[in-house]
Amino acid sequence: MTPSSLVDLRSDTVTKPTAGMRRAMAEAEVGDDVYGEDPTITALEERVAGMFGHEAALFVPSGTMGNQIGMRLVCEPGQEVLCDADAHVVTYEMGAAAAIFGISTRTVVSGAPGRGQGRLDAAQLIAQVRPKTDWHLTATAAIAVENSHNRGGGLVQPLGELRTLWDWSRGAGVAVHLDGARIWNAAVASGTELSTYGRLADTASVCLSKGLGAPVGSVLVASAERIATARLWRKRLGGGMRQAGVLAAAGLYALDHHLPRLGEDHEHAQLLAKRLGVDPSSVETNMVVLDDVAAPVIAEAAKAQGVLVSQVSARRIRLVLHLDVDRTAVDRAADVLSVLLDR
Repeated sequence: MTPSSLVDLRSDTVTKPTAGMRRAMAEAEVGDDVYGEDPTITALEERVAGMFGHEAALFVPSGTMGNQIGMRLVCEPGQEVLCDADAHVVTYEMGAAAAIFGISTRTVVSGAPGRGQGRLDAAQLIAQVRPKTDWHLTATAAIAVENSHNRGGGLVQPLGELRTLWDWSRGAGVAVHLDGARIWNAAVASGTELSTYGRLADTASVCLSKGLGAPVGSVLVASAERIATARLWRKRLGGGMRQAGVLAAAGLYALDHHLPRLGEDHEHAQLLAKRLGVDPSSVETNMVVLDDVAAPVIAEAAKAQGVLVSQVSARRIRLVLHLDVDRTAVDRAADVLSVLLDR
C-alpha cells in the first residue's frame, strides 16, 4: 500500500500543503517577527483580527498555545475556567492551564452522547459559576466554549446559546474564551459570519492547520491590550519565531483558497454517513462518528485495506473529511468500512 493510495480519515490535521500553498510560502516576504518586522505575519494577524471583529491578533505555533494564552489573558492563577467535560482545552492540552499557569479548571457534562454531546447550554454553565466575592470558593473567571466541538462529532454550537452566554457574562464579570479550532467549519455550516462569532468572545484561538490545510499555526484574537500581553506569554513559552512569514503565507493562502471549499468536506461527510447508515442529521460539519462498534478491530482491518480512522474509544470511531479526501476517496472508504461494519 503506497502513501498516495491511503485514505486518511484520522483527522483534518493530516493535510499536506498544496502546490499553490507551497509557492506562496516560498515567495513570502519575511523579516524577524520577534522584532515585529515580518510583513507577512503582520498581514495575517491584521486580516484575522478584522475577520473576527477584534482589534488585534497574534500568530502562534499551535492551537494549544493559542488556547492556553487566551485563557491566561482572562484568568489569574488560582482562579478557574469553566467548560464542557469533553472540551479540547481540558481533554487534549496536557493539563497546561494548571501545569503552566496555575489555573484551575472545572467541567460540566453537557448534551447527550449521540444527540449533541458537548452542545452548549448557557444556563447550565451559568448555574455552575462561582462568584469572585466569596473567598471560600475558587472564583470562576472565564468560561471556555469550543465551536465546532471535536469530541461532539463536529457539532456547531447554537448561536442563541452563545449570545445568551455573552450577554450574561457582560454583567457578571466573567470572560468568554472561544476555542475556535474549527470555527471556519461552524461558520460555513451555519452561515454565521465569523465576526459574529468573534464578537461573542473576549479571546479566541482559531486554527489554520486543520480544515484550512496550512501546515502550522493558529491565531489568537483579542483586544489590542490583551494581545500586547499575549506577545510576552508567547515569548516566555518559546513561541517567539523569527522569519515565520513562510508559515503565515500558508495561512493567508488558505484563507483565500481553502475557506470557501469547506462545504465540500461537509458534503462528503454527509455522503459517507449515508453509506455507513449514520443518521445524516447527526453530521453537522466534517466529522462522522461511528458509535457502538468494535473500534480496535475495525480500525486495524480498515488500515490493512488502506483506510485510516481514529479510535476515540473502544466503542467509538471518528471519521474526518478534509482537503486531501476527494469524492473517489470517500467512495473507497465507504466501500471498505460498510463491509467491516456489515451495513
